[in-house]
Amino acid sequence: MSRQRRSFSPEFKLEAARLVLDQEYSISDAARSLDVGTTAICR
Repeated sequence: MSRQRRSFSPEFKLEAARLVLDQEYSISDAARSLDVGTTAICR
C-alpha cells in the first residue's frame, strides 16, 4: 500500500513560507497549523 503524494498550490506554498519568515513561526509550528509534515515545509 503506497500513499499518494500530495501536491500544493503556489498560494499554499507562499502562505507556508510567510508563516515561517514573516510571522516567525517555527517550522514545526507552521507544519502543525497547516496540517502537513515538517518535510513539506522544508521543501
